[in-house]
Amino acid sequence: MKIEIKNIDKAFGAIEAVKDVSFSVSGGEVCALIGENGAGKSTLMNILGGVLPADRGEILIDGQQVNFQKPADSLNAGIAFIHQELNLINDLPIYENMFIGRELKKKGRILDLEKMIARTKEVFDQMEIDLDPKTMVRDLDTSYKQIVEISRAIMMDASIIIMDEPTTSLTDQEIERVFEMMKTLKKQNVGIVFISHKLNEVIEFCDRYSVLRNGELVAEGMVSEVNVDQLARAMVGHELRTESLQRKTESGREVLRAENLSYNNDFKNISFSVHQGEILGVTGLLGDGRQELFQAIFGSGQIEAGELYLNDQQVEIKNTTDALQKGIGYLPRDRKENGIIKDMDIFENASIVTWPLFDNFGIIDREKQEQEFKEQVERLRIKMGAKNDSINSLSGGNQQKIVLAKWLIANPEIFILDNPTQGVDVGAKEDIYDIILELAAEGIAVVILSSEAKEIIRICDRALVMYHGVIQGELSQAEMSEHEIMRLATGASLNSVQEGAEDAEK
Repeated sequence: MKIEIKNIDKAFGAIEAVKDVSFSVSGGEVCALIGENGAGKSTLMNILGGVLPADRGEILIDGQQVNFQKPADSLNAGIAFIHQELNLINDLPIYENMFIGRELKKKGRILDLEKMIARTKEVFDQMEIDLDPKTMVRDLDTSYKQIVEISRAIMMDASIIIMDEPTTSLTDQEIERVFEMMKTLKKQNVGIVFISHKLNEVIEFCDRYSVLRNGELVAEGMVSEVNVDQLARAMVGHELRTESLQRKTESGREVLRAENLSYNNDFKNISFSVHQGEILGVTGLLGDGRQELFQAIFGSGQIEAGELYLNDQQVEIKNTTDALQKGIGYLPRDRKENGIIKDMDIFENASIVTWPLFDNFGIIDREKQEQEFKEQVERLRIKMGAKNDSINSLSGGNQQKIVLAKWLIANPEIFILDNPTQGVDVGAKEDIYDIILELAAEGIAVVILSSEAKEIIRICDRALVMYHGVIQGELSQAEMSEHEIMRLATGASLNSVQEGAEDAEK
């Protein structure tokens, strides 16, 4: 099957979301669709998926014009759209999720469970997947949930699959699992539209690329003929900084100190400190314990042993409200699950954390609240419409900035950011780096939790590398490299790293 989109236009009021864009994908190839948040990728794919009508242009399947009035029309034509937010029900087994809305029944309207299980097993065998169809979806990791979505698309005879940011929330091991399945799909002549901000994945996995910027197609070609820097330049329209963003800093006073913190096997005997104006990185691999450690420090997890000090005073943080009152902010890893409330508007999402701060004898000082919000919108360069628009109207990068604004209004002394640039494009990533540097310059102690060694190296003054719940080593700015971080993250001792560096010099 070959899908062609020709000269598509789509506007929302005065905003031209897609302008005269043409795009194609054929069976057996993977075509990357890339661009910054708000570039028009989702709008274009929603038109192809039958979610939105185009204002102008046409869609051709194998040379024949088609008209999709609703998503079912697109799906019936062999096009499946796997959205970033997976559409699975955790409390049902895999096989029931595979057949939602299309359940197989015996006479008397009784569900034919055996046949649904058998058919699911057939698809898994076809795709070389080792999964029990009776497994509850809640027991699957995110990569297997992605695989179930893909398998459901194959069961519906999809010839073209649109995958929107399929690896955003996955670990390296999970990403490899999804990529293996995508290779199997390619061999079976299924075409894939791969929407991603991870340009290294585009280079590694895709055959062709198309770049959108401000709703227009600005570049396209074979992936084999470009590199990551060229793709990034096409996305943002200018050269991106590649140099380290680290600064020469003089440590201020110590604001946070942990001594021998432990909880079960999550983290053990953790000791570290962070100072005013410092950017401390904490990294490692899946299961290293960093998330559990800092959630406990923020009051949303437990500490069974050890002491915590704020400004040289021993404290016990009872809950997240207590942490906020003591000057600690926490930007969570998963923006969509823990950072925003989808049923609230932009302003409500940006101000919900700070309601107690604007409480005047039970009445919220709305004027002061709105002034603080306005200042953060300008400071963070948030692109938005009206403040009472839905939070879902914003791009991923601007949603992340709203979550940042929420905590900055609270004026924290210590700001913990868990994977702060996850799921945002290269331009928004640079904006967030600038914001982090500004916070540090203002004297805020910043802690960055990140699985990306390059991010840690680029922006942090020091790095703690964790392995199985312990701090395996601490690296200064001069000592940080991807190689050394990976060695520590996989269990090598700091001494062996230093000895290796000394041997290399000799």
